[in-house]
Amino acid sequence: MSYKTILVTEEDGIKTIMLNRPDRRNAMTPEMQDELIAALEKAAVGHSRVVVLAGAGQAFCAGLDMVHLQSMADKSQAEHVADAERTARLFRMLYELPKPTIAMVHGAAIAGGTGLAAICDFTLAAPGVKFGFTEVKIGFVPALVSAFLTLQIGDKQARGLLLTGRLFQSEEALELGLVNEVVADGQLSARVYDLARCLKGNSPQSMAATKKLLAAQNQVWLDAAIAHSLAANSEAKMMHDFREGVTSFLEKRKPVWGKA
Repeated sequence: MSYKTILVTEEDGIKTIMLNRPDRRNAMTPEMQDELIAALEKAAVGHSRVVVLAGAGQAFCAGLDMVHLQSMADKSQAEHVADAERTARLFRMLYELPKPTIAMVHGAAIAGGTGLAAICDFTLAAPGVKFGFTEVKIGFVPALVSAFLTLQIGDKQARGLLLTGRLFQSEEALELGLVNEVVADGQLSARVYDLARCLKGNSPQSMAATKKLLAAQNQVWLDAAIAHSLAANSEAKMMHDFREGVTSFLEKRKPVWGKA
């Protein structure tokens, strides 16, 4: 399959999926999300034993592309729902993939980019990577990432990150449990593929069964959380503050928020 926004390679049973919009800091578009879903579907049934998720250029992923978000302001409710369902499908597929996944994070992973990185089974980051759930800064709601974030770090910590929208770095992400390892400068790729080779030596059936078990334990809660998140995501795109936040960001001016 030919891809336009990602690069997919496989060597010795390790599949690498690289986000490939470096000029936009690998910000996600619907096309990229569809291609990631397709690549993950192939990985799930293919011969690869481990999947590595990485980003080309100076950043891992800047979240959803702001130009795409601006275009959503005038879409219908049905289009908002379809857009949210695509993101939910991508996150859920990454979470439930039967093969172990490793995120190789450098530069920055913002909003949905933090979500992509943290949902992987293993998240390895270079020192000083910028993370953050910045949706409230642009009048949006961190709906879909909130379900997985709360599952990983608990309600209190998730509220602190989601409501402030503050940026934090690799070292704090490690303390919070969003990152497994902070790897010294220049050694990230080597460490990621060392881990991938280690995982490749394990029983693929056992790892798949273990991932299925862990996903099943959280299934009821996650089903409900994603259902609420889908509604919140589509409703948020109808708000005044969403239109104003995205527009002001692109115009590089201070937003004028509406009343709560």
